[in-house]
Amino acid sequence: MSLPTVFASALRRLALPVLLVPLLAFALQGAATAQDDAPLRALVDSLAEGGFDGTERAVEALAATGDPRAVPVLEALAEGDLYDRKDGGGVFAGRRGGAGYILSDPLTGEAAGEVGRGGVDKIRVNNNLRRAVRAAIGGLTLRSPDPQQRLAAARAIFDAADPENLEIVEAALAEESDPAVAAVLAEARARTILESDAPPAEKIEAVETIRARGDREAMAMLAALAGAADDAVDPEVRAAAAAGVSAIEQRLALWEALQNVWYGLSLGSVLLLAAIGLAITFGVMGVINMAHGEMVMLGAYTTFLVQETIRTSAPELFGWSIWMALPLAFLVSAAVGVAIERGVIRFLYGRPLETLLATWGLSLILQQTVRTLFGASNKEVGAPEWMSGATQVGGLLITYNRLYIVIFSLLVFAALLAVLKRTAFGLQMRAVTQNRRMASSMGIRTPWTDAMTFALGSGIAGIAGVALSQIDNVSPNLGQGYIIDSFMVVVFGGVGNLWGTLVGAFTLGIVNKFLEPYAGAVLGKVLVLVFIILFIQKRPRGLFALKGRAVDQ
Repeated sequence: MSLPTVFASALRRLALPVLLVPLLAFALQGAATAQDDAPLRALVDSLAEGGFDGTERAVEALAATGDPRAVPVLEALAEGDLYDRKDGGGVFAGRRGGAGYILSDPLTGEAAGEVGRGGVDKIRVNNNLRRAVRAAIGGLTLRSPDPQQRLAAARAIFDAADPENLEIVEAALAEESDPAVAAVLAEARARTILESDAPPAEKIEAVETIRARGDREAMAMLAALAGAADDAVDPEVRAAAAAGVSAIEQRLALWEALQNVWYGLSLGSVLLLAAIGLAITFGVMGVINMAHGEMVMLGAYTTFLVQETIRTSAPELFGWSIWMALPLAFLVSAAVGVAIERGVIRFLYGRPLETLLATWGLSLILQQTVRTLFGASNKEVGAPEWMSGATQVGGLLITYNRLYIVIFSLLVFAALLAVLKRTAFGLQMRAVTQNRRMASSMGIRTPWTDAMTFALGSGIAGIAGVALSQIDNVSPNLGQGYIIDSFMVVVFGGVGNLWGTLVGAFTLGIVNKFLEPYAGAVLGKVLVLVFIILFIQKRPRGLFALKGRAVDQ
C-alpha cells in the first residue's frame, strides 16, 4: 500500500469520530430541547380543552410558567388565530390561504403545512378571556430587558385590573429601575387593589395613587367607586374616591383652560403672520388692501412648487424644503406686491373706496390665475420630519408644527422691529407713517418708500403662507379665510403699530378659542366682531395709537 493511501485511510479513521462528536451533541441538544418543550406544548394544546373556562385555566398555567415563548401563543389567541386540528395533531397558529388554512407552530413559527377548513376548529375567545390573555402577556413581558415592552406590559396589566396579578405586579415593581415603567406599575397595582378584597387602608392609598394619575380614565374609575352601592364599598374609601373625583375635575378644568390658551396662542401666531404685513401697508400708506390674503396664498403655492421640485429632483433634501421656500415665497409675494402698488394703487392714493374695490378685483384675478394654473383642488404640502409629532406636558398636548409656527411668528416680529428701529429704511418708513408731507419736504422719496413698504408687507404675507401651508389646505381660497381676521387684528391693536398687532393677534386668538366651545366657531367670530366694534367706539385708534397720524389728515 502506498504512503498516500495509508495517510488517507488514517485521516478517514480520525475524521469519523471528529464529525460524530458535534452531530451527537446536536442530537442530544435537540432531544433535550424537545423534552423541555413538552410541558409547554402540552399547555398550548390544552387551550382547546374545556371551553372558555378551560382555555382561561390554560392561559393562567402558561403565564405561571414565566416562559417568554408563550407570548406569541397568547397573542395569536387574542387575535383569534389559534386552531385545534381535528385529527389530534394539536394546536397551531393559522391564517387563511387558498381553500383552507396555512398552519404554523405557535411556539417557533415554523411552517406546519396546510389543512382544509373542515380539518380544524377555531379556539374562540370572549371579552373575559381577552382580559385574561392581556394580563398573562403583561406578566410574561414584565421580565423583558426592553423598557418599552415592560411599559406596554404594565399598561396591559393596568387595563386588565385582575386581582390575581397583584403578586406579579408587586414583584415587578420591586425590581423595576425605569421611572416611567415604575410609575405605570404603581398605577396598575393601585387599580388592582381597588378591584380586590384588600383592607380599606390599602384601598385609600390606592385611591391616592389613581388620583395622582389625574386623567379622565382615573376620574371614571374613582367615580365608579364613589357611586358604588353602600354595602359594596367602605364609607371611608367612598369618601376618598369622591374627593379624588373632585380634585381631578379641578385639575382637568385647569389643564383644559391651559390647552385653550395654547390653542389661542397658536391661532394668534397665525393671525400675527397674516396681519403684520397688512399693519405695515395700512399704517404707512392708508391702503385697504383686499388682495393681502392672496399674497399669503402665493406664499403657500410657492412652498408647494418647492416641495414638488424637491420630490422629483432631490428627495433627500425634503427636510430643508421649508427653509428653501421661505426666501422664495418672500421674493415672489414682494414682487407681486410691487407690481400691484406701481401698477394700480399709486394712482388711487387718497381714495380709499376706489382702492378697496381695485384690490378686491385684483384678489379675484389672482385667485382665478392660480385656479387656472394649478386647478381648484387642494394641493399637498408635506411637513418635514422635524415638524411632525407632538409632546405631552402634563395635561397639555403641544404639536410640533404649531410650536414652530409660534416661534417663527415671534422671530418674524422681532426681525421686523429691528428693520423699523435699526435701519435707514425703517426710519424713513416711520417718518412717512407719522407725517407724509413733512417727510417728503425733508427729502424722503415717499413714492419709493410706499413701493418698498408694500413689497415688505406683501413679502411677509408670503412668509405667512409658508407657515400656513403646514396647518391649512393650500387652495386658491386660502387667503380669504384670514383677510377679515387680519383687518380686525390691525384695527383692534392700532393701525400701523406692530406691538398693537402682536397684542391684538394673541388676544383675539385666545378669546376665539375660549368662545368656540360655548358659542361655536361662527358665532364666536361674530361675538368677537361685535366686541371690536364696541371697542372701537370707545378707542377709535385701537389699543396702541400712533402719534402724529392726525397731522396727515
